[in-house]
Amino acid sequence: MRLITWNINSVRLRIELLARLVEETKPDIVCLQETKVEDALFPAQRIAEMGLPHQAIWGQKSYNGVAILARQPVSDIQRFDRAGKSDCRHVAATVDGVGIHCLYIPSGGDVPDPAVNEKFAHKLAFVEELTAWGPTATKASEPTIWCGDFNIAPLEHDVWSHKELLDVVSHTPVEVEALTRMQASLGWIDVARHFVPASQKLYSWWSYRAKDWETSDRGRRLDHVWTTPVLAPRLKHHAVVRDARGWTQASDHAPVIVDLT
Repeated sequence: MRLITWNINSVRLRIELLARLVEETKPDIVCLQETKVEDALFPAQRIAEMGLPHQAIWGQKSYNGVAILARQPVSDIQRFDRAGKSDCRHVAATVDGVGIHCLYIPSGGDVPDPAVNEKFAHKLAFVEELTAWGPTATKASEPTIWCGDFNIAPLEHDVWSHKELLDVVSHTPVEVEALTRMQASLGWIDVARHFVPASQKLYSWWSYRAKDWETSDRGRRLDHVWTTPVLAPRLKHHAVVRDARGWTQASDHAPVIVDLT
């Protein structure tokens, strides 16, 4: 099984980039975030033509939106409201015996203070709810994958400068602590760091604001794939498709690939 997660930042705008990605990497499952389109207008047929005819989608106009696209049939499709909002951030399905959860955790705005920033409060509430819900929904012995844009870079080398970003939303201590609790709640395996030592820099997102993102390389690892412990022996490969960040009209996120036997 080859799974890709990608914050595509508008599936209709970047539909041909998705086609290129699928052609070059041959995934079995693609999880998308920020599809930014209501379900009736989702490009389902074009994606089916790419070899991904089985789809679990949940979207709204202009904002958010998540999708699971697969070569094999999907079943048990579920859509979850989180933190008191119905904003299309969590869709789940079963594919080939594995529970797949596609997540788009809120970005949290610019001010890392829940008392004055409702967006940041929403982000923390969203993570807290997932932390409590996860162990009630699955077990460590059940093959399950949580993936998507988590909007948190938890480790020192998940950002270009730990010191400079400690007060920047996505790497603040309160977010890191929240995500760490979420990971510990079920013993989730952070697949990227299963393969790449925590001492090595690793990013999946580079800001549009950078004039030369590749040279400056001021990235953050915001996109994650977690598996339950039972899947650990099946993990074979991980890669960030960094080249995709340089494609014409690229998303600011790069796709992340995980291979399992």
